[in-house]
Amino acid sequence: MNVSQLLRESAARLPDKVALIEASGTRSCTFADLDRAVDKVAAALLDRGLGAGDRVAIVLPNVHEFPISYLAILRAGGVAVPLNLMLTEAEMGRILADAGASFVIAAPPLVETAEAGIGAGGLDAQVISTDSWPALPEAPGPIEPSTGGDDLAVLSYTSGTTGEPKGAMLSHGNLLANLEQQMAIPLDTVKEDDVLFLTLPMFHIFGLNVPLGLLLLNGATALMLERFEPVEALRLIEKHKVTVLFGAPPMYLAWVNTPGADQYDLSTVRLAVSGAAALSEDVLKRFSDLFGVEIYEGYGLTETAPTLTSNRMAKRPKTGSVGLPLPGVELRLVDDKGNDVELGDEGEILARGPNVFKGYWNKADATERAFLHGWFKTGDVAVRDEEGFVYLVDRKRDLIIVSGFNVFPSEVEEALVANPKVLEAAVVGEKHPYTGETVKAFVVLEDGASATEEELIADVESRIARFKCPTSVEVLESLPHLLTGKVLRRALRT
Repeated sequence: MNVSQLLRESAARLPDKVALIEASGTRSCTFADLDRAVDKVAAALLDRGLGAGDRVAIVLPNVHEFPISYLAILRAGGVAVPLNLMLTEAEMGRILADAGASFVIAAPPLVETAEAGIGAGGLDAQVISTDSWPALPEAPGPIEPSTGGDDLAVLSYTSGTTGEPKGAMLSHGNLLANLEQQMAIPLDTVKEDDVLFLTLPMFHIFGLNVPLGLLLLNGATALMLERFEPVEALRLIEKHKVTVLFGAPPMYLAWVNTPGADQYDLSTVRLAVSGAAALSEDVLKRFSDLFGVEIYEGYGLTETAPTLTSNRMAKRPKTGSVGLPLPGVELRLVDDKGNDVELGDEGEILARGPNVFKGYWNKADATERAFLHGWFKTGDVAVRDEEGFVYLVDRKRDLIIVSGFNVFPSEVEEALVANPKVLEAAVVGEKHPYTGETVKAFVVLEDGASATEEELIADVESRIARFKCPTSVEVLESLPHLLTGKVLRRALRT
């Protein structure tokens, strides 16, 4: 089955039901409207020569055009490549080149950035601006997809440990399997009459295949926010009688720290879900006290489409835990030799199931390293209690997660040492009350060089996306090293 068929089925069953509402209140569309728009754009892509398996990048915020583009690409047999809007032109270019994108669909304000990215990647790709869509002819009839099942649907990019982008290959089967796994959760599944809060960016796998995927599968309605602003979000949740919140820790933290938040009526909300990063116990309690709603945490990765565990697998969430494995998901905790650890001992999480990705695009070696005898090595360290609840402890990798987005230290370090004044650099993650973690840098300057913290940060901001940039830089005379010469990052962590 092709993911876009979920929309076709919901449109046949609920043609006049509202599917999407933009927060501005100026636009909404029914499932029938959405299905016709998807056919129209799919037909245009086919007319322009899109072939089965061709990659199409999406450079769009959370507006109607994003799900239309995504589903049209899949319906036309292509592969969607959602791009983080915070990427620089150079970063975008590297991903477009790696994916070998044939087309880029972009919002009018982002067309210039997309064109610059194509230039930086040395590609001969077409940019399609969404403002050209009104002039497109209607599709001659329903477009029937030629791909599905094990065929590639999405290339979702994350930086590698060397700073090179890695495209996680997710098939239609991977995405649909995780939707079915989420629907098999016994507690509070999404229903047709739900109104979902969709402010998670759809270029992130959490936003793409949880709220959007569940909406398509169930025929629910989504309130879409292009930008999150705490007070306005609360107002809209009350106005549109939202029933299900999908969010990341910064969103919930912002709400509990908003003066007067308790003045807004969230009584229609029956379910709140948090993912992408760890949520503090303090925020969990304060949110429940303010709004009378419990937040259910889960855990997953881009490579697992995304959800592996959820506290919704039990009648009551366990504070500090990310819950139990979803139906059809197998988890193991292993030591450095790949042996299963004893109950209560720390071990790396290995995962297996129909939602686990096919590997990394054009990176056979990285794919081989990512698996151990058919089990995906997540790089995350956890413990399990006697009831099977999973508690994240640490990350085996040096990954830093800022507001749910992955930041690899080596990529930031590379941007730091690109400054001619910097001899050497090391980056670590520090806890942050709002973003979960923040990036802290340590640098050694070239002999005779001088630079302020502000100057060093500004230089990095010109090279990589802002969320990856250090929020603080400390100048040292030297960095700690192992005998092999590798920087000892753990000695820099406070």
